[in-house]
Amino acid sequence: MSAPVRPRGEARWTTVNELKGELLRLWARGELLRPLVTLETAPPRRLAFKGPGSAELALRFDEVRSWMAELAAVPHLRIETREVRHRLLGAQQLPQSVWVDTLEDALALIGKRSEAERFRERVALTRAQEPALLEWMAQHPIQVLDLAQAWSQLLAVVDWLRHHPCPGIYLRQVDLPGIHSKFIEAHRGVLSEWFDLALPPEAIHHDRTGVGQFAARYGFLDKPIRIRFRILAPGIAVVKGATQPDVTLDADSFKCLDLPVRKVFITENETNFLAFPPVADAMVVFGAGYGWDALAQAAWLARCDLHYWGDIDTHGFAILDQLRSRFGHVASFLMDRATLMAHEGLWGLEGDQVIRDLPRLTPSEGALFDELRDNRIRVGLRLEQEHVGFPWVVAALGALR
Repeated sequence: MSAPVRPRGEARWTTVNELKGELLRLWARGELLRPLVTLETAPPRRLAFKGPGSAELALRFDEVRSWMAELAAVPHLRIETREVRHRLLGAQQLPQSVWVDTLEDALALIGKRSEAERFRERVALTRAQEPALLEWMAQHPIQVLDLAQAWSQLLAVVDWLRHHPCPGIYLRQVDLPGIHSKFIEAHRGVLSEWFDLALPPEAIHHDRTGVGQFAARYGFLDKPIRIRFRILAPGIAVVKGATQPDVTLDADSFKCLDLPVRKVFITENETNFLAFPPVADAMVVFGAGYGWDALAQAAWLARCDLHYWGDIDTHGFAILDQLRSRFGHVASFLMDRATLMAHEGLWGLEGDQVIRDLPRLTPSEGALFDELRDNRIRVGLRLEQEHVGFPWVVAALGALR
């Protein structure tokens, strides 16, 4: 909370709102609640304070008296004074410093008693059930209040996993009274931090990190990642009697495919995936954005010519760069300057651009990426892949043969 702006000539003495504002900032940082976890006694706290000097006493006597009365009327503040002797007014007691002596005084002054009581209740519950989490509570007191309604259920999940380490079931199979099947998924962020504190090291797969690998990190089964593809060559049979079938396999099954495919196209747009024209000895894969781990399991892709077709924008090139971290030989498809300029009437706007360097781009790709991120052609320029004309696609495929 910033100090109020006073008109020129108005006395710049600390106001009651400014004193409360300092305490509210301490509250927002969790400093007022932390002692309730550590059981330390909070010492009296001296607040930032500025009062009138002896010269102002005579010039603004009525203002000083009114200001002093306002301070004195505020409960839960302790005001220390100093004696000032004035040749006309005689001895006067002026406020010198302002103190809040106890945590209860501070909470009452800023109207946070009920929130603090909720916090105390969660601390007591956690101390009794999962004391390993007290350190986390001391570091994140405001987050404790944000999670207050779900606190008992969160503790129950931690307790369940401590008694069932590496359970080998799906998250939604956890059966706890009063806890919805999606509860764990909805609270993966905080539960990950809690599990790391409460579980023994052997119950955690420390090489699995991030929310995306939450299930695997704690020994749950993960939903199989699925890869969707179409065979573009009529002579290659995946499903008997089907021509160019649209097939979805889990990643483990996809990596076991043994097909006479020499070219693999990867596109991010479903319409492009479905409308991709026939190509001999080829297949098209519906891409997965920035996630290529599942595709990388298919070692047989290393012997294929890989072609990635993404948007012509900074994110499209970032995805291409990441794909090359798995398959260094992948080539871009229809992500060149000629394609961009030929479709000027269909240009769109990319809001949040990638500005980091992309070391795996070819010189021509890197030059176009630099033009896009530096906004040399137009600010936030992008050409979405679905806007590329079908004849242009067919011509580009013909040039590959």
